[in-house]
Amino acid sequence: MNYQLLAINIDGTLLRPNGRIQSGTKEAIDYVKDKGIYVTLVTNRNFLSAKKVAKALKLESLLITHNGAFISSSLDHPIYQSRLAEERAFNLVQVLENYKCSIRLLHERFSIGNRMRMPRNLISKAVFGAGDPLFYPMQFVTSLGDYLRDNPLAPQKIEVFFSSGTERAEAVRVLKENFHYVNLVEVDERSLAIVPKGVSKLTGLKTLCNHIGIPIDKTVAIGDSMDDIEMIEHAGLGVAMWNAPNELKKAADWVTRSNNQNGVSYMVKEHFRKQQRVEFLRKIKIEK
Repeated sequence: MNYQLLAINIDGTLLRPNGRIQSGTKEAIDYVKDKGIYVTLVTNRNFLSAKKVAKALKLESLLITHNGAFISSSLDHPIYQSRLAEERAFNLVQVLENYKCSIRLLHERFSIGNRMRMPRNLISKAVFGAGDPLFYPMQFVTSLGDYLRDNPLAPQKIEVFFSSGTERAEAVRVLKENFHYVNLVEVDERSLAIVPKGVSKLTGLKTLCNHIGIPIDKTVAIGDSMDDIEMIEHAGLGVAMWNAPNELKKAADWVTRSNNQNGVSYMVKEHFRKQQRVEFLRKIKIEK
C-alpha cells in the first residue's frame, strides 16, 4: 500500500513530555512532504495553538483541531466547523457547576473558564494541559452560568477537569442520561471533553480526506491517547506510540517508540523510505 496522507496527534505524540518537538521530527516531515505526502495535525488543542506547532514544522496544510470540530489552515476560513448551540452550552454548564471541577468553553479565538478553588498543581493542569499558548486569550469568571446568561456563547468544545475520578464518573453518568446531542471524550480519569454529536478526530480526518480527495485507507495516523483509537482503527495504517495505553497499542497496526525516544521520526523514516514519490507512482500509473 502506498499512502498519501500522514495525520499526527500533537501532545504525547509529536511533542516530548517537556512540550518540545522531538528531535529529527522536522527533517522526517520534510522527508515525507518531499515524497508528495499530505501532512496534517489532528489534535484536541484549539486552532491557534495547533497552528503554532504547524508553523514550527513549516506545515501550511489544513489542521484538524478541537477534537475534529474545527478544520482549517487559517482562523477565518475553515472548511468545517461544528459548535454547541448557545442554549445547549448553557444547559451543560448549569449541570457541570454542581460538581467540583474546572470548566472551560473553547471558541476558536478565545476561552472562558470558571474560577475554582483547587490545588495549584491541578489548576495548572486544567488550564495549560492542552498546551494553550499565551496568545490564546483566556478569561475566568466566578460563575459561568451567570456569565452565559448575559453573554451567550456557542463553543466548539467544553473541557472539564474534575477534582476526583469519582466526581467525573458521576458527571459522565448524568450527562449520558440527559444530553444525547453531545459526544463525551473521556481523556483520562479526571478529564472530560464535550463536543457536538458526531464530532471526533476520526470524523475530522474523514472530512479532510473527502475535501482533498484522498481515501481513508490511503492514510497513516499516529497517536497516543484513547481519543485517537477510532482514527487509528480506520486509517490505512494506524500507529500507536510506545507511551500509549495498552488498549490503543492493541488496536494499532504498528507500535513505534515513545515520544521521548523520537517515535514519530523513527516510524516515518522506517516506513516511508520504502515508498516512491506520489508523483512518480501516478506517472507510471501505479496510483490513479
